[in-house]
Amino acid sequence: MARPREFDEDAVLDAAVACFWRHGFDATSIRDLVGQTGLTAASLYNAFGDKRSLFRLALERYIAGGIGPRLARYEAAPPLDGVRGYLDDVVARSLDDPANKGCMLVNAALEFAAQDAEFRPLIIGTFGRIEAFFLDCVRRGQGDGSMTRTLAAEDLALHCLAVLMGVRVLARIRPERAVLNGVVAALLAALVARPEEGRDGAADRSERGMT
Repeated sequence: MARPREFDEDAVLDAAVACFWRHGFDATSIRDLVGQTGLTAASLYNAFGDKRSLFRLALERYIAGGIGPRLARYEAAPPLDGVRGYLDDVVARSLDDPANKGCMLVNAALEFAAQDAEFRPLIIGTFGRIEAFFLDCVRRGQGDGSMTRTLAAEDLALHCLAVLMGVRVLARIRPERAVLNGVVAALLAALVARPEEGRDGAADRSERGMT
């Protein structure tokens, strides 16, 4: 019969998240993890496997504890409010980060090669969830006339995702509220429907000879 673990697994995983988030995967040593978690190297290996396995668990915990709840918080909001709220939340979290750690997911995307077979599906899949959130917002916004229809919803959703990733990276080198808010404001201005588009876009299509 397996002996019960003599440590708080959630607390250890939280400590691992903090360690990997601050240093990244490659720069984090087993000694760093031992110091952060309070476990011996043998206990870490026995409980979680190798460093890659522990990093995956830490990244999954980061996604489940931060990104998942943030998507749920804004998915039912009016379209523009949803995009604005999500990005304002990201700006706030970026500024409330004295160590300038950035986003652990974005950091992982930058650190791991695109062909990394183990982490690529998790990273791409999570960004896909965020893009799907933006796509839903844009489609609803185009449907109710609050967002521009001059570009395809898919292109605008990808633009939102690119801005999100850019804000996270920019915040690490220029953690200035005015700068980050300006980036978000520019995106929102690009999303808003123009008066000449009309509620269903008919006016805009007519002016361009598309009717």
